[in-house]
Formats: sequence, structure tokens, C-alpha cells
Amino acid sequence: MAAPRILVVDGNVAQIRDRQRAALGYDSGTGYAQVLKRLMPELQCEIIRPADAAPALPTGVNLTDFDGVTITGSALNVYHGGGPVERQVEIAKAVFEAGLPFFGSCWGLQIAVVAAGGQVQKNPRGREFGFARRIQLNEAGRAHPLFAGKPAVYEAPTIHRDEIGALPVGATLLASNDMGLQAAVFTHRRGTFWGVQYHPEYDFLDIAAAAERYGQTLVDEGLFQDLKALKVFSTELRQLQAQPSNAPLLWKHGLGAAMSDASLRLLELRNWLTQHVLPRCR
Repeated sequence: MAAPRILVVDGNVAQIRDRQRAALGYDSGTGYAQVLKRLMPELQCEIIRPADAAPALPTGVNLTDFDGVTITGSALNVYHGGGPVERQVEIAKAVFEAGLPFFGSCWGLQIAVVAAGGQVQKNPRGREFGFARRIQLNEAGRAHPLFAGKPAVYEAPTIHRDEIGALPVGATLLASNDMGLQAAVFTHRRGTFWGVQYHPEYDFLDIAAAAERYGQTLVDEGLFQDLKALKVFSTELRQLQAQPSNAPLLWKHGLGAAMSDASLRLLELRNWLTQHVLPRCR
């Protein structure tokens, strides 16, 4: 069997990617591809960055040459429109037309929802940052292969200000928490999409770096008392990156096995690869 081939759509503009590389050594697209390859080393990943300009695949490569497509997170807002958003919506529409296995984290979910006729809006509850708390799988979620092996209630890395206002017709809600929808699946045209509002691809370091990048914005929104408190948060997350089983810090931040155990944190991506991508590759 040929190695599965995944197209990673990086949702961020160049300025944000530059800041990510400065803080982490990699940007959103590269980091996403690295995680996918860690889960399945034989994967071949191509990255496109349509937020900057019209995307182009390598010479001689068509969209249907891929076995799956995933869209990363982004600092953009769908409802602001413009070329960086519209180009990604068009890519999502093309993926649906091609019938490829399709996955999205956060922004990826929002783009796919809009491409299939749904709606995204600013979340009236405010920003969800750091960890999405008390995500609960409903009956459909507990039965869906996306969550095979996942705890019924769990935490996940998250950074988002927007929410799904309306799912596409026929979509199935799989998980939610106090901040709103957290996972859904749907079919559109010839394609099937699995998506989550959080970031299973993120680890503690990604969240720490994001906190430092957003800085005063998070203080102004009331998520941290001041920059000193934000620094404590990011420092403790860096400690958890080095020691994910640190019981006092896990207790302090209210984190269970779905965060302390990397295999559980990444489970949605693994399930998508094994249960949605590999059958197409075969």
C-alpha cells in the first residue's frame, strides 16, 4: 500500500506564522504536519498557505491525489471576509466536491461549516482560552468513531473567540461544554467532515506560547488578573510540557487524563487517520 498523502491547509497569515516560528520554532501548518507524522510516520504531508495568496499544489499534483485534507487553526475571523478567508472557504468547497476525508481543528471546523452552508459568529460568552473544560460527549459522540477510546468528559487545548452559530443541514453535534459546540460531523456534496472546536494537535507548550503572544489582550478580556498572572500560567504550562504527569499542576489547572496522556489528547486525529483516511488510501 502506498503511503497515505495528507494536504495540510495552514489557516494563518504570514505575520502570525512568523510570530509562531519565533516562539516555537514552527508555524501552524508545520506543527500540524509534524503531529500527523508522529501519529503515522509513513504519512506524506504537503502544506499550502492560502491566507497569503492563491494556493498552488506541487506541479503535476491534483487535489484528488491526496487521501485526506485537514485545516489548522487561525487568528482570522470568518465573518470579516476578504481574500484570506474566501480562498480557504473555496478550498473547503473543493475538498467536499472531491469527496476526500476532511478534518478541521477550531478554524478548520469554522471554515468547513461555512463552506457547507452553516454560520460562524462571535461567541457571546467570550473567549475560550487555554483549556476547554468539561467537554461532554453526547450519545452520538460516544458512538462515533472519531471519539473511540475518548473519556465521556474531558479537557482539551483551546484558543478561540468565535463559535458555530448554525451547523449545516444534516450535521450531527457530538460534543459541547459551557462555551458551546465542541465537535460535529457532517456530509456535504461528496465529502464527509469530522471537526472539533479545540486543538487536539496542541500540547502544553503551544498554549503557553499563545498566552505569551496574546499577552495584554487576555488580561483586558478578564482571563488573567494581570501580566504577572499570565506569566505564572505560561511558566506552569512549560513545566507540564516537561513533566505532563506533574500531579500538583494537573490538579491546579483541573486537567485529567485527556491532557496528561498524549495518546488520549491526540486520539481524535489518530482515529481520523486510521478510520477515515486509511480506508481511502487502501
